[in-house]
Amino acid sequence: MIYWYGFSGICKRELLRFWSQKSRFFSALVRPLLWLIVFAAGFRAALGIAIIEPYETYINYEEYILPGLCAMVLLFNGMQSSLSMVYDREMGSMKVLLVSPLPRGFLLLSKVVAVALISLLQASAFLLFAWLYGIEAPLTGYLCALPAMLLTAMMLNTLGLIIGAWVRQLENFAGVMNFVIFPMFFMSSALYPLWKMQEASQWLYLICSYNPFTFGTELIRFALYGEFNAPAFWVVTLCTLLFSVMAIASFRPERRF
Repeated sequence: MIYWYGFSGICKRELLRFWSQKSRFFSALVRPLLWLIVFAAGFRAALGIAIIEPYETYINYEEYILPGLCAMVLLFNGMQSSLSMVYDREMGSMKVLLVSPLPRGFLLLSKVVAVALISLLQASAFLLFAWLYGIEAPLTGYLCALPAMLLTAMMLNTLGLIIGAWVRQLENFAGVMNFVIFPMFFMSSALYPLWKMQEASQWLYLICSYNPFTFGTELIRFALYGEFNAPAFWVVTLCTLLFSVMAIASFRPERRF
């Protein structure tokens, strides 16, 4: 009961913070919607997507980048949560929670799960807007995509937690966050299939193939069509466990600004 009380309290606090910051919700939707409506419209004629798994026929470019944009919502929210960790470690709730009898690892993982649930709400809202725009997936695919997005969000949140544990100055955080976000997003299968990357450059294809964000994107892509991508699932799960251990080991509340 003590652990459940601590976990539910952290989740409730993150939900209240999210509810009080409505601009955060809309800003998280504007970015992927611009990519979906403006960017994809320009590339629709220039880039055709052949028949690849899990698709059964030729698809529009908007349909291809939909899972990648869902993963982008999770990525940006995970990095933003690491910024809040820098505040919480110094003067926020985390500093207060650390004096509780609950283990430090449990508190950090509870925050990861709470932020992942909020990321899931944002990604689900984006899928709703995409559906209204005319990009649809099977109904069962939306249900299957929920656990896939949750697992991917936890992987990205633990990665953000590692960054937040080591950043000491807020002035440097934006540069560090961009150094992580943009390479992970652009050097993945979110915008282009891996076989097109291989045609352009072999070394770029290898980087994209070993990018954890690629496996998270593919896990969501297959789940949206009711299929299970076992290699992507195991890579995302192992990365989540590895990043969790690294985040707990690297978190030091005595680090100051």
